[in-house]
Amino acid sequence: MTVIGYAPGAYDMFHIGHLNILQRASLECDHLIAGVVTDSVLLRVKGRTPVIPFDERLEIVRNIRCVAEAIPDQHEDKFRMWERLRYDVLFKGSDWRGTPRGAELEDKLRRVGARVRYFPYTRHTSSTLLRQRISMPAPAALEPGPA
Repeated sequence: MTVIGYAPGAYDMFHIGHLNILQRASLECDHLIAGVVTDSVLLRVKGRTPVIPFDERLEIVRNIRCVAEAIPDQHEDKFRMWERLRYDVLFKGSDWRGTPRGAELEDKLRRVGARVRYFPYTRHTSSTLLRQRISMPAPAALEPGPA
């Protein structure tokens, strides 16, 4: 039996946390589909648009070696993508575990024989932290010392 995995994400400012999830997910399924969340969904869910445009994010993820397919994800509810793809396992960062959205998704997927697999969230690198770092003012230039 072929195990189909689904790894949805914004994949904005692609970083090591994204790569870690995709690589680990690919080891736990036979066919990994990465769902790249559209700009309109990100605006609704997070209240902001991504830094990297959708077409570029999709192209980046599509070219990651461990990803079999990269497709647009136009839904806030990841169960809607299950209805389309019939995946066996959905891969998410552990920041979803224990949240109302995570529990609801786990319950819906359990009812259809699918499951959620959480991977450790990369706390030291995230798109949110990268946004904050980029928006920080540059340190003041050092004054030249005595000659």
